[in-house]
Amino acid sequence: MDSLVTDPRLVITVSVVLSYLVGSLSFAVIVSRLFGLNDPRTYGSGNPGATNVLRSGHKGAAVLTLLFDALKGYVPVAIAHHMGMAQTAVTLIGLAAFIGHLWPIFFRFEGGKGVATAAGVLLAFNATLGGLVLALWLVMAVVFRYSSLAALTASLAAPVIQWQLMGAGPMTIGVAIMSALLIWRHAANIQKLLAGQESKLGQKAAPTPPQP
Repeated sequence: MDSLVTDPRLVITVSVVLSYLVGSLSFAVIVSRLFGLNDPRTYGSGNPGATNVLRSGHKGAAVLTLLFDALKGYVPVAIAHHMGMAQTAVTLIGLAAFIGHLWPIFFRFEGGKGVATAAGVLLAFNATLGGLVLALWLVMAVVFRYSSLAALTASLAAPVIQWQLMGAGPMTIGVAIMSALLIWRHAANIQKLLAGQESKLGQKAAPTPPQP
């Protein structure tokens, strides 16, 4: 039994699974329910994330969603660092939390786009990396008022920044995967941006039409 408990492969496997489960907590839905708001999947972009919760007009709920979505990416990675895990294990744990947000087991695998969770993971990977990517997102969001454009710009820059700061390694692959998934999840936003139909930050949007 002791050998099982101390087996690093078992510890890593359990940590990855737990990280995915934590990532599967959709705080946009949870916080909205606590505040008596409509399910964020039923209005605006239909995305269960902080930006769409902001469209409800409740800034407090949006801030809490942003905070908890970031924390569920940050905390598992920070714990892995504290346990002295290797970079490969830390990367897998961060990816698990991010993938949990995209495809949450508790919410029929219908998750958000992962911007806040990815930010939390990057901050835990390396504070400078996360800080620079967040700063870029903030500048783009303030200047252009499009959360999606800010997220796309930050996603493209994140692997480059990581490479420059930390060099090539398992984390480089992990950051690149997250960036690719973020861009893929924003495919509809890219089309709206090109068509000039994307909603700006804080802009209320009509309910999402029911799926046929």
